[in-house]
Amino acid sequence: MKPHLYYSAILILFLLIGSLDSNAQGCVAVRNMSSWSLGADSVQRSGWQFSLNYRYFRSYKHFRGSEEEKHRVEQGTEVINNDNSILLGISYSLNNRWSLSTVIPYLNIDRSSLYEHYGNPTPSNPTLNPRFHTQARGLGDVRISAYYAAVERQRVGLTLGLGVKLPTGNYETKDHFHKLDSEGQDSLVYKVVDQSIQLGDGGFGVIVEFDFLYNFDHRFGAYASGLYLFNPRNTNGILRSDNLTSNIPRSNEFSVVDQFAFRAGARYSVRRFQVALGIRYEGIPSEDAIGKSEGFRRPGYIVSLEPSALYTTGKHTIAVNVPIAMYRNRTQNTIDKERSEMTGTYVIGDAAFADWLLSVTYTYRLVR
Repeated sequence: MKPHLYYSAILILFLLIGSLDSNAQGCVAVRNMSSWSLGADSVQRSGWQFSLNYRYFRSYKHFRGSEEEKHRVEQGTEVINNDNSILLGISYSLNNRWSLSTVIPYLNIDRSSLYEHYGNPTPSNPTLNPRFHTQARGLGDVRISAYYAAVERQRVGLTLGLGVKLPTGNYETKDHFHKLDSEGQDSLVYKVVDQSIQLGDGGFGVIVEFDFLYNFDHRFGAYASGLYLFNPRNTNGILRSDNLTSNIPRSNEFSVVDQFAFRAGARYSVRRFQVALGIRYEGIPSEDAIGKSEGFRRPGYIVSLEPSALYTTGKHTIAVNVPIAMYRNRTQNTIDKERSEMTGTYVIGDAAFADWLLSVTYTYRLVR
């Protein structure tokens, strides 16, 4: 079996999914993804592969469009998402062409803010309120995929993937919020957490993928890969707020969103080591490719520089990816567009992004 087919399974381990909303690099719901081309020169054998992926990011920089709202950090009103999540990956090579993979995510995300609790400072209440936390911990949305090695030549490899995303994560995750009662005393309100840290999105999705690899020689090669998740469900029926009013239908419901990711770059191998450098483009579209796109979402995209390194010894592989954000853009959702049409004024919401993301994966091969 060719090497690139084997490492198609590594991609699955980097899919930080739990729904597309639960593993966001901030408030825009995008996932961590890695190329199949990593480790492409390692020896391939049929059998099982087990992997464990850890990822961390801290999102706190707010953007409207491509403009950063630096005053949020300066004033201490930024929303901070800290993600420490783990994914268990299992894959099996059926033969020289076909392999199956699944990823089971356990999400652990902490979110702190002012506006969701006592509120941000205002001219009438300029005092900086306390920062409180909400959390989401548990099983996310499971993915199952099949891969086919469509092209296997000495220099060129092309792998195609097709999979499903199952709505196994809780898309009505709740926690306690601090509110001031009528007497100005602290009270706790139990309600749904923000969309960006929900464990699931409630949608059944279809995933299409590709991975292209070209080897210039036994050490140096180029890669390109892409993924699109089709999430046809419109909204999942969960209300963002108990008292939000709007003349736009479904504006208070969570949208079930599509997702895309594309990567391209070059890699260089020296014995057991491999290093790579590429460009990564990923995000959430304003509108889904299939079905309606009503409800609330924070669409946008990130362009990152992605260095990575991989070390293989025997049955063991360790891979590290650190995408570094170069460009971030929070785009208009359908609610923003409708409000812009109604008011004649350009309307766009904000979203918080991370500066970088750390992803570390350990893989063990059980060959037959």
